[in-house]
Amino acid sequence: MMKRLLFFFAILFATLSLEAQQEAQFTQFMYNKLMLNPAYAGARGVPSVTAIYRNQWIGFEGAPQSALVSFNSPFMSKRVGVGVTMRHVKIGLQRDVAASLAYSYDLVSSEDVSVRVGLSGMVRSLGIAYNDATFVDIGDNSISSQQESNIFGNVGAGIYATVMDHYYFGLSVPQLYANVIGLSNNSATLLAKQYQHFYGMAGAIIPLSDDINLMPAVLIKYVQNAPLDADINLNLDIRQKFTAGVSYRMGGDGIGDSMDLLAFWQASPQMGVGVAYDFTLSSLKDYSTGSVEILVQADLKKKKGKKMSNPRFFM
Repeated sequence: MMKRLLFFFAILFATLSLEAQQEAQFTQFMYNKLMLNPAYAGARGVPSVTAIYRNQWIGFEGAPQSALVSFNSPFMSKRVGVGVTMRHVKIGLQRDVAASLAYSYDLVSSEDVSVRVGLSGMVRSLGIAYNDATFVDIGDNSISSQQESNIFGNVGAGIYATVMDHYYFGLSVPQLYANVIGLSNNSATLLAKQYQHFYGMAGAIIPLSDDINLMPAVLIKYVQNAPLDADINLNLDIRQKFTAGVSYRMGGDGIGDSMDLLAFWQASPQMGVGVAYDFTLSSLKDYSTGSVEILVQADLKKKKGKKMSNPRFFM
């Protein structure tokens, strides 16, 4: 067990050399890897669907609300994977809709090691819902009654590896191209620029007994000119049926952004339900009662062959 702990923390600290800040975020990132890393497509070994809804900073007017649905599966061969993700984010009057396709290939695919590389293509619509607000022209170039949305394209890449059915790690850049974004009709005005977001993830399954597994995980996020951001998670799995744990999210303007409680119930061998609640630590805690997130994950086909220690978490 000590060797496994040392192996995991070696990966973790190597990943922590990154710095981070995120776009859309989900507390249950360990069940939602495809959004962050196209190389994850097909890694579960069966067709799989994940759906998440997140209501952030409850009670805060205009706070983010996010919904995501993803599907990924092996394609023709267990070494090839494909995936599709659709995401909608609402923040105040802003509407962010994105769809992406992912392709992955397993370079190693041995009994104990898998190293997948992946590519993705994305189409994204950024708009303002002027109909939901009383329009007042205050001379802001980002406000236009003529143009309500823009369409952007992008590509991404990543690598995702698993070792001995007990460890995973990945590095990815879901959006490689730095798009200039905004809604001004004046092409000479630079309103905003979308910089690359770099993600590093690592996790492990550490058996404590025949029925209990300790499952640490970390997600590191980096974007240029932004402070360090990371989610650090520790889950306890009981009989591969029920998982509960806590996460700490860095950032915010104080001791961190949030402390989070997570629970996951494997309702059947092919379907599970998860929930997370975030306790806000930043100054927004005075205006919000926290954030809630609900997840459903389903495998559309039973796994064949070697049984993994904990496939719903790990793969």
